[in-house]
Amino acid sequence: MDRDNSRDYEEALIVKTAWYYYLENMTQQKISELLGISRMRVIKLLEKARQTGVIQFKIREDSASRMELERRLAEAYQLKDTFVVPTSPEADSVNESIARAAAMYISDRLSENSFINMGYGDTPSRILNNLATMTERPISCVSLTGGVNYYLPNTQSNIFNAKLYLIPTPLLAASKEVVAAMRQEDAVKEISRMAQLSSMTVIGIGSMTDEATILKSNILTKNDFLYLQMQGAVGDVLSHFIDRDGNLVNAEIEDRLISTSLETLRQLKNVIGVAAGRSKVEAIRAALRGGYLDVLITDEDTALRLLETPPATGE
Repeated sequence: MDRDNSRDYEEALIVKTAWYYYLENMTQQKISELLGISRMRVIKLLEKARQTGVIQFKIREDSASRMELERRLAEAYQLKDTFVVPTSPEADSVNESIARAAAMYISDRLSENSFINMGYGDTPSRILNNLATMTERPISCVSLTGGVNYYLPNTQSNIFNAKLYLIPTPLLAASKEVVAAMRQEDAVKEISRMAQLSSMTVIGIGSMTDEATILKSNILTKNDFLYLQMQGAVGDVLSHFIDRDGNLVNAEIEDRLISTSLETLRQLKNVIGVAAGRSKVEAIRAALRGGYLDVLITDEDTALRLLETPPATGE
């Protein structure tokens, strides 16, 4: 009878410990004080709760399928990591949705005093603004291109907890001679050196549609876009236009562009590509085939479309 009572007491203690820890969100120390037992005893009781089935873990079916999708995407394109979010029902909100997801992903991996390289475009701009409002300590952001405006806080940012190190030039200069002169400026060279030391790099991926940032901002014209498409361009990375295999398109814009080269991008640490949407699938696939990304953050619909056509042979 004493043995039965002891067993009943032990089981009641297991249930209480599991309840306080998992449902009341109490710390192990708090439970220890409440039940009058040691913290080590609390840890052992929680382990028994798992072993005996008192507490059972179940991954929601939709979460499990999304994790499987992330695994398949990472394997298909040899990525270090992927993060797939639910597809937004509103097409207009896709950039903001993945920007918020990217900001959370990056924030969880930021170490103190770390620097982040940031690419040019609407999505990176949204990521930066989200990051700068959610982080507790200031983040240090290094620009990878000229074109200062997309690195500045937007009108919705009441708090902008970021220190910016920007290339003080336009994205597109008047001539290659002007580019050469600007690249010799000490301020420009210093930012380029800083980019090499950053622990993380975040870039967007542009499409060849009327919604492309470089087109909407009037840096390029529709005729420029048409010419680039005739050259085989399917999208851009850091405003470098690439073909379906991720190779650089040899166009006149390259001579006037002030942007980190694609070869340098390949050498940077932890390059995170953030992009989603049907119009960007071909461009994202090209960036993946080009080997520019270590991590991809996208939505479910885009991820499934990327898996419809496998990577080119040898990738």
